[in-house]
Amino acid sequence: MKIKIKTMFKMLMLTLYCTLVCAAVLFSFKSVFNAVTGIESDISENFISEILNNTKKSSDSLDVVSKMGSSSDEVIKVQTVLKDMGYYTGGVDGIFGVKTQDAVMKFQRAKGLITDGIAGPQTLKALGLQVDAVSANNENDINLLARLISAESRGEPYAGQVAVGAVVLNRVKHSSFPNSISAVIYQPGAFTCITDGQFDQPVAESAYRAARDALNNADPVGGAIYYYNPKTATNQTNQWIKSREIISIIGGHVFCM
Repeated sequence: MKIKIKTMFKMLMLTLYCTLVCAAVLFSFKSVFNAVTGIESDISENFISEILNNTKKSSDSLDVVSKMGSSSDEVIKVQTVLKDMGYYTGGVDGIFGVKTQDAVMKFQRAKGLITDGIAGPQTLKALGLQVDAVSANNENDINLLARLISAESRGEPYAGQVAVGAVVLNRVKHSSFPNSISAVIYQPGAFTCITDGQFDQPVAESAYRAARDALNNADPVGGAIYYYNPKTATNQTNQWIKSREIISIIGGHVFCM
């Protein structure tokens, strides 16, 4: 019995000793490392810094515009630049396929970026393509803008649809309006389609293309921040809107500053 108790005590002490050693190693990793190797360095800090940098780099994919399966004018720009640099050998068709993804990954490796095959903000910047708060929108912004374009410009020519999207984005950039697409669209009294039911109608396919073109900086109305239909605008609205500087007339809409 005494032998068993003595053995159990030894095992308990050995376990306690191992636990203390492990704790010392965990809390003093840097000093232990330097003492054993004799290397004067900040390995732990560098390691943590690298993790943080990689986390920051990974934000490249948070506001994704161009990735596998995407199809847009921006993909054309990405393909064109990569082709000029020798990374891409496929056709410039605006479709983000396997060849485009491989080319993006080769470019990312060469530039020290996180190699995820996604042309997010940091990758676009490294390619020399313009990236700003408006162009780096996600699919939710595209869908929301397309819904507004469809509701506000149903039946208008395609240029007029792009123009409506451009007005929204011009407002985002303007100091007199909210600084996000959703806030501009839902600003009280800004768009009649929000209250008359048109906003909830099915979205025309052309509106999605118009939204992407507007997000890619297409602006056929030269920075206009207002538009109206003179046939449907009320007399009170006409009195105010006619005092604004007219920039362009496309289809049934008058665009102004």
